[in-house]
Amino acid sequence: MTLNPWRLKLLSQLDALGTVRAVAQAANLSASSVSQQLAVLESETRTQLLERTGRRVRLTSAGLILARRARSILDHMDAVEAELRGLNEEPSGRVRLGGFQSSIHTLAVPAIQHLNHPHLDVELVELEPHASMPALLAGEVDVIITTTDFVELPVPEDVDVVPLGQDPVVLVTPPNHPAGGLSQCKDEPWAFDIPGSYMASLATRLCREAGFEPKIVGRFSNYMLTLKHVEAGLAVAVLPALAVDPRFDVATKELPVTRRITAAVRRDSRAAITVVLDALHTRSLDGR
Repeated sequence: MTLNPWRLKLLSQLDALGTVRAVAQAANLSASSVSQQLAVLESETRTQLLERTGRRVRLTSAGLILARRARSILDHMDAVEAELRGLNEEPSGRVRLGGFQSSIHTLAVPAIQHLNHPHLDVELVELEPHASMPALLAGEVDVIITTTDFVELPVPEDVDVVPLGQDPVVLVTPPNHPAGGLSQCKDEPWAFDIPGSYMASLATRLCREAGFEPKIVGRFSNYMLTLKHVEAGLAVAVLPALAVDPRFDVATKELPVTRRITAAVRRDSRAAITVVLDALHTRSLDGR
């Protein structure tokens, strides 16, 4: 029996992402193609890996075991390929680093700039916290900068987390705005992140804890657009301090909440990934 690495990856992604449709989108395939490849994998292993529940499929117990072993197999194959490309034990290969928007230029770019390994390539991918952990588990990225405060996504046991510092959360208002805190902004128009994102969930919770339901007049996945909206006097917002670009004429007030910034990797990652993780730790918010 010969296991095809590509089909193993599809099975691992199904475990991480939950649906064939999501796997198809991640792999740039049709859902029917994914289903066909998984059926071939069942035939190759002579084992039922999937079972239907209504219109969806889920992994059987055997499928779960293979999917989770597959991650280790694929990681080991990546490590072997990196070793073959290596030169004098120099870290080599491609490392995919995912980070949320405000961490890109404050943490990720400085870390990459200070790497001095000519055979190591780092691919930088923007991923917000609600998307980064599933991407790490699916093997789409090797390292993520995220926040463990996103309670909807607990950290799995086979993921190692390294703290990178604390980032205050701030109320952002137009200049000379009289508001002293959230409760004074209950009648203001609000700019929010996209639904389901870490900051949208946090801002909603903070407003409700302050006793009001925010009137949302804009939703932006780009913090520059949010800051421009606030600067124009069209809204107020809750943002992480790292996201507040000083080029915008806005006022900020720290709120009694911070987010913990962390880096995360799958356990037993190859040497090149550890090099990138070490570079992030050196450039952490506490160490700069």
